[in-house]
This record gives sequence, C-alpha cells and structure tokens, in this order.
Amino acid sequence: MDLLTVKIDKPEDINFILGQTHFIKSVEDIHEALVTAVPGIKFGLAFCEASGKCLIRWSGTDPEMIELARKNALAIGAGHSFILFLGPGFFPVNVLNTVKMVPEVCGIFCATANRTEVIIARTELGRGVMGVVDGSEPKGVEDEGEIQWRKGLLRQFGYKF
Repeated sequence: MDLLTVKIDKPEDINFILGQTHFIKSVEDIHEALVTAVPGIKFGLAFCEASGKCLIRWSGTDPEMIELARKNALAIGAGHSFILFLGPGFFPVNVLNTVKMVPEVCGIFCATANRTEVIIARTELGRGVMGVVDGSEPKGVEDEGEIQWRKGLLRQFGYKF
C-alpha cells in the first residue's frame, strides 16, 4: 500500500464538500437535493465511479464550479468519492445536512474553504480516501476577547441572534 496526498486546487474563497457515496445515481440525487434546498444555487459536482466504466460522473449549475469538481475528482481518483464545489456566496452550512440526507451518501470527509490535502491510499485494487488535512494547526487557546470576537462574528453573519 502506498500513501499519497492530493492538494485540492481551488480559489481561496470557494467552499467545497468532499464525501463518499456508493452509487452512480448519486450524481443526479445530490444535484436534485441542492437545487431543491437552495433555489438558484451555483455548484459543480463530480463523482468517481468505482466499477463498470470507472468514469468521473459530473453535474452542476455553474461551468466554473463544474470544471473545478471534475479536475479535483480526477486528481483524487478514489472510488466512490465525490467532491462538490459551491459558487461564491454559497456555504456548506446551508446544504450539508441536505447532502448528508441523500440516501446514497455514506459520509463526509470535510466541508471547508480552507487549504486542504486529501490523504489517499493506493493498493492493487485501487485508491481510497483515508482522511483529510483541513487547514492549519492551532496557535493557542482563545481568551475572553477572542470569545467575544467569535460570538460577534456569528451574529454579524446572522447565524446567531
């Protein structure tokens, strides 16, 4: 077995969700779930088919996000993985539960805009996602001032009242 890492290639402010699913039907079902949950959503989705033709299956509503999804899925190349890029102004917090509720979705590795590396295992059978490195390591523990800053930020964005 070999371990390797794949850096997610994307603009700094673009969010994505990386997950695992188990069926070719996932592409259409995730697409339908997203457009139903958030009218007007801009996204690109790609899925690594793990049997049969073993193609990168894809869908979406935004050509730029679709291209990001296809390119990154090809680089990851792990069977049954999917990657979903959200267009500017769309965030995982608004669609993550919707994606997780799609019957074919087995799990989520990350949902982030951070710099991310995907840890891949390569065996004779193929490639699989072992995990992710999502962002930087902690530089300390928040103090009272940082707690107030965090709470203010959440209220500024309307996530808390």
